[in-house]
Amino acid sequence: MTKLTIWIKAFRLRTLPLALSATILGSFLGYAEGKFKWGVFVFGTFTTLFLQILSNLANDYGDARKGTDSKHRIGPLRVTQTGLVSLREMSWMISLFVLLSLVSGSLLIWSGLGRSNLLLYAVFFLLGFSAIFAAVKYTIGRKPYGYLGFGDIMVFIYFGILGVAGTYFLHTRSFHPTILLPASSIGLLSVGVLNLNNMRDRENDEINGKHTLVVRMGITWAKMYHVGLLFTAFLLGLTYTIIHFDSFFQLMFLLPLPLLASDIQKVVTNTVPVELNAELKKLAVTTLLFSLSFGIGLIL
Repeated sequence: MTKLTIWIKAFRLRTLPLALSATILGSFLGYAEGKFKWGVFVFGTFTTLFLQILSNLANDYGDARKGTDSKHRIGPLRVTQTGLVSLREMSWMISLFVLLSLVSGSLLIWSGLGRSNLLLYAVFFLLGFSAIFAAVKYTIGRKPYGYLGFGDIMVFIYFGILGVAGTYFLHTRSFHPTILLPASSIGLLSVGVLNLNNMRDRENDEINGKHTLVVRMGITWAKMYHVGLLFTAFLLGLTYTIIHFDSFFQLMFLLPLPLLASDIQKVVTNTVPVELNAELKKLAVTTLLFSLSFGIGLIL
């Protein structure tokens, strides 16, 4: 493989649709209220992509350093563990994406807040720094939170609540509590993707001391948890639609429902962890489709 091909594999492009879901839905929610800023959408898209890639690289680096990634791992290729990229090269690439996230995030905040007061700027800069910190600390450091079972909470917060509601606020300079309903839907679906990843890697994680929520609760409860995540995500989207119902086009978000049902059926009956790889990709794309169909239904 060429070096470019190796880095593309390290970026794990199949995870990027999931990262886009929050920015897209937050932008649609703003547009539906007649408030949309191209700068927020463009820089929000770049920022979420950079943060997702940063998280992927940090995960590759952190698990390799701790020895969690080994020849027994059944997930996608990890470039640090296999020696395709050195720890030093990976640390430099992580630093680059920290910088890219900082620059893009700063432009995002400026595009959304303009000449707002300093307090708002301070709040959003703190949120931005915390997002970068969370992306890196999932598997890096002495006590990475991914090894303690807190990954699900962080994914819900950053991929759901802050991703959707933060984007919406930067478009509209406003907030209302019901925005948290679709934001939570995206957050729960994103947690579902992480849960699939952790179910696939459960045995290897447990052997290497990575105590994800799946390792802590066991595979049977993890499957029930997965069903609850996807069902609740759909229910919250439906609740928002009922509260703000204006047109039957808003029911477009039901279109991805068969894909969610299929995912649940395959997860519940799964006995071969490696087969969950296909479900990971499908649920990430389904989350993006949910975001698009929900948003398009709002503006038609």
